[in-house]
Amino acid sequence: MSPFYQKAFSFLLERGHKTYGKFFSLYPDDTQIIGKLIAWFIRDEETAKTKGIDLEKGILLSGPVGCGKTSLMNLMRFFTDHNRHSMKPCRDIAFEFQKNGFEVIHRYACHSWLPNSPARIYCFDDLGTEQSLKHYGQECNVMAEIILSRYEKFTRHRDFTHFTTNLSADEIESIYGPRVRSRLREMCNLIAFPGDARDKRR
Repeated sequence: MSPFYQKAFSFLLERGHKTYGKFFSLYPDDTQIIGKLIAWFIRDEETAKTKGIDLEKGILLSGPVGCGKTSLMNLMRFFTDHNRHSMKPCRDIAFEFQKNGFEVIHRYACHSWLPNSPARIYCFDDLGTEQSLKHYGQECNVMAEIILSRYEKFTRHRDFTHFTTNLSADEIESIYGPRVRSRLREMCNLIAFPGDARDKRR
């Protein structure tokens, strides 16, 4: 590991302690995954190319429950303008839809939150944990609609979207359909923890 990335790991560990407490740790098994994430967020073209990361795509971070996906993606915001990067649990979006209806889809599909402002970059957390809820009897696969809408923004403006998920590619297709699976493949770099990755919550 280069001295720069050693410093980046130290910074990440420091921010992790401040955010999650003294028991937060970075595990040697995760070094390659963390290195890929850092390369994306600091826009390190040379390292990203070496690691097979396309800086013109977002990130789909997958892995089993408890492996640290949400914590890592939340901390990565500190390598960039973290005010532009929002973590949003997919379950919360589903409940917002149940309460407020279809304007919720527009809210998260829109590529910026104020006129002439930089694009808001969302990380939709725990894709697959939300339910298809109803608003006044109208049922909607909310995240599928948001993904398809953000794909349109991606093709026009190259706006980034990130996701964390416990789902496999086949499970994503089963829940959201082949179009969403295809769009996610085009929009995102897949960075995956191994299926036997340790549960850091234990």
